Amino acid sequence: MRVAIYVRVSSQHQAQTQTIEQQLERLRQHCQLQGWPCEEPQIFRDDGFSGSKLKRPGLDRLRDKVAQAAFELILITAPDRLARKYVHQMLLIEEFEKAGCQVEFVERPMSQEPNDQLLLQIRGAVAEYERSLIAERMRRGRLQKYKAGAMLPWSHPPYGYALNPDRPRDPQGVALVETEAAVIAEIYRLFLEQNYGLGKIAQHFLNLGIKSPKGYKRWAVSSLRRILTNPVYTGVVYAGRERSRPIKRRLSALKPIGAGRGYEKVAPSEWIEVCRVATIVSQEQFEMARQKLSDNLRMARRNNKTHSYLLRALVSCGKCKSFCVSVKRGGQGYYICRAKYSPILSNRDEKCGSRYIPSAQLDELVWKDLGEILRCPEIIEEALKRTQAGEWLPQSLQAQRENLGKAQTSLGRQLERWTEAYLTGVLELEEYKRRRVELEQRQQSLHRQQEQLAASINQQVELMGIATSITDFCGRVSQGLNEATFEQKRQLIELLVDRVIVQEEEVEIRYVVPTTPSSENTRFYHLLSDYFDNIYYAI
Repeated sequence: MRVAIYVRVSSQHQAQTQTIEQQLERLRQHCQLQGWPCEEPQIFRDDGFSGSKLKRPGLDRLRDKVAQAAFELILITAPDRLARKYVHQMLLIEEFEKAGCQVEFVERPMSQEPNDQLLLQIRGAVAEYERSLIAERMRRGRLQKYKAGAMLPWSHPPYGYALNPDRPRDPQGVALVETEAAVIAEIYRLFLEQNYGLGKIAQHFLNLGIKSPKGYKRWAVSSLRRILTNPVYTGVVYAGRERSRPIKRRLSALKPIGAGRGYEKVAPSEWIEVCRVATIVSQEQFEMARQKLSDNLRMARRNNKTHSYLLRALVSCGKCKSFCVSVKRGGQGYYICRAKYSPILSNRDEKCGSRYIPSAQLDELVWKDLGEILRCPEIIEEALKRTQAGEWLPQSLQAQRENLGKAQTSLGRQLERWTEAYLTGVLELEEYKRRRVELEQRQQSLHRQQEQLAASINQQVELMGIATSITDFCGRVSQGLNEATFEQKRQLIELLVDRVIVQEEEVEIRYVVPTTPSSENTRFYHLLSDYFDNIYYAI
């Protein structure tokens, strides 16, 4: 028997108090009683990972091993150790069973009987409810403490302040760090009185050897902006200045999105004043800095559309993966890698060695290639087929569905014959049970094949519908390509081009094609991989 053990605790405190070792000891004892081998490589653990999420390193390794048919049984103490949400429990159990691996909960054994399955569902739902209830109580408790001025909204203080190490959330323990406060005051002075930009301030501190809040030798422009927009330096600590939400923008067009959440700003009228701390800058200075940042943003180069660049904000350097800015040099337009500029702006120690990219030539190349694709929708349809799991022939799907249906009918008749033989006394009860179990297992296998086939048929139907929609879209758009104005070209580029990557003489164009009428009105370049529920395919 090839056995795997999975254990999990939700917090680092639980991991430190050895509760995960208690789970391991309980599972090892069960293995010894059953006479199963239990060696270290067969143990998968997640220390301090929430059961409400499926992204856990130990669980990921276990799922990979199960997919490779490495185990026949997985031992877990209880269902809530596998997952807190019932939907996640069912998803994982079904995944494991499809790979030929059973799941056994030692403290709460379950069988395939309807009563046990119902109990498993109820326990999963209760665990999910308990987690939601605890989270809501904690949220409301924190909110009440903020309003009462009894708890700080952060456990790591902003630059310029320090906390009492024994009571890090106590508002009375916030102290001013004089050296850091002097740096903050200098940032405001340079920004407001000397009219320094953020990049120039960062360069100034680099020259002086003043380290960033995280201890780096080079200050990031984003760190300076946070200091200039944080009202705590006026002497007031606020809670609820930001609200968590799903990420809506890609941090880099050439890097995976990854996990995480974004934040949106909350109106000042909704902020909760927690307490007062030492003042570093005046309210007037803070408001002046915020207004100046707003003005600078409006006049920033990326928002300056004096010159026309068809691929503005869509070009990346293939050499260092940085994005390219559009600038004029000697009357000629270029796309230039951001990493060729000052290390303060590029956040790199070395400048990129890529060449300047003539904007007119690249614009013409991309527009010509886009026109060829729109005039030949067959190219898109072929790329779309390659994105699917395989190319399916409707005739073969229909024949396979009929064969599975005939096989199910045949098994049903066999079961009727064995039942009749048992009732007439030809078969003994034990033999009848054995044959019935075999037939039911074959029926379940055929049922799973039918479900997979139905999904394949639906995929084929969806693919045909998408291909038709794409052909219609290309036909409508390609008619006016020759007479398109610059604004119309730019609108089409933003809709259909994800990224243009240039490395030496090579140009890679990543297209995206809307596959529904509603997605034709949504620009792609600023979206995430889920594309806000609009269906896109990259080619």
